[in-house]
Amino acid sequence: MVRFFKIMVFLLVTGFSAIVGYAYFGDLAPNQVEINQPVEFDVD
Repeated sequence: MVRFFKIMVFLLVTGFSAIVGYAYFGDLAPNQVEINQPVEFDVD
């Protein structure tokens, strides 16, 4: 039973470290592009 908890703690720590590392070193910012599109209102 202790072995199971050790494995679970290891997986949690490894997963958390991977998420934090990806957040800091991964490219999470989207490419921003300006879009201009005319809008027509059909109000009769």
